[in-house]
Amino acid sequence: MGYQYVLFYKPYNVLSQFSPGNTPTAPAARLTLKDFIPMPGIYPVGRLDRDSEGLMLLTNHGQVQHRLSDPQFAHPRTYWVQVEHVPRPSALAQLRQGVTIKGYRTRPCQVNLLQAVPSLPPRHPPIRHRQRIPTAWLEMTLHEGKNRQVRRMTAAVGHPTLRLVRIAIAHLTLDHLQPGQWRLVTPSERQRLLQI
Repeated sequence: MGYQYVLFYKPYNVLSQFSPGNTPTAPAARLTLKDFIPMPGIYPVGRLDRDSEGLMLLTNHGQVQHRLSDPQFAHPRTYWVQVEHVPRPSALAQLRQGVTIKGYRTRPCQVNLLQAVPSLPPRHPPIRHRQRIPTAWLEMTLHEGKNRQVRRMTAAVGHPTLRLVRIAIAHLTLDHLQPGQWRLVTPSERQRLLQI
């Protein structure tokens, strides 16, 4: 069959795995990748937490999977992050320089305060709106992917994450996908993947 490369817009509350989502703490079946992608033999390159949304790449090409997942290759991953309160320049500078979370110092990253709310499909269920607590949106580009790293970074500078959407992995983007939709990569996207 050859190598397959699939881009998927993971919705909120979906597990980044194909196996059943039953656990002792969540006995009811949870939605998984199998509920959306009917293609056997492909696996996610990295993960998104159940409460995160956005772009995932799935493939059966082990070398591509390794090179995009291994921190030594430092491929960028870009997120739109809704946080509590509007971060001061000093908090943004801390994020850019790296923060210490769980005894680990994060690598420097790119962080920009977005001037407008990004155009995203509504999340189900929506973020709880609190009248007295303003929110802001950040665009963060990391070159590593520790467990729940973005959430832990924003919390470390006093701005808990409310919504997290990955919009890009290297040169791959959400483009016109909607939550729950997937597509095969284009020939030009595939060519660039093979050069990674």
